[in-house]
Amino acid sequence: MEVTPFYDKKMGCLNCKESFTTTRVRSRFARVASTDSDFKPNYVDNGVNPLFYNIAVCPSCGFSFTDDFAPYFAPGTKEQIASGITAGWKPHSLGGERTIEDAIAAYKLGYLSAMMKKEKSLTTAGITLRTAWLYRILNNDEEEQRFLTLARNLYEKAYFADDHVGTQMSESRVLYMLAELSWRVGDREKAVQYFSKIIETQRTSTEPQLIEMAKERWQEIRVEK
Repeated sequence: MEVTPFYDKKMGCLNCKESFTTTRVRSRFARVASTDSDFKPNYVDNGVNPLFYNIAVCPSCGFSFTDDFAPYFAPGTKEQIASGITAGWKPHSLGGERTIEDAIAAYKLGYLSAMMKKEKSLTTAGITLRTAWLYRILNNDEEEQRFLTLARNLYEKAYFADDHVGTQMSESRVLYMLAELSWRVGDREKAVQYFSKIIETQRTSTEPQLIEMAKERWQEIRVEK
């Protein structure tokens, strides 16, 4: 039997508890050709792009989420989701293979769901960053910039709230994202401020590779300036 790059994953909606299936990509089929300076992976085959499938969309209520969402809903949140998302939702599935347009629609629903649920800024930043990456694939500079700015502001909130504690993302990496995204959205002052902050942590950092990346970017920025 031929193994396809895609497989179905059974999910339970965090919001309405309905069961549904969402599509995922088998990791061995997702070969990365290169990586951008903000960690966007560029895949050998864009038809098999795991980025498209990061968000699970509940076909029943429209609530959309990633594996990073917390199970807890604050009081009043579900009512807000009911009026803000489900009321305008025509039940349909975003399971199966997705086009880039389907993926962007899923991410925008994920962003809306995260904001209504008051998900951690770090989680929401990841959604907006990936949305920007999808717009980069489409060469839509205006929308890419819009979502990179949202991501930068959310990473900043996450940094000051210590959202990264207990996650796979270190403080150095949050700082790097802040510096890199500030540079990409034309905020040179903050880019310089955050890149120098990372370089200051080099003695205590457990991520020498990240420090080297920051130093390289810092040099590039000084040359560009």
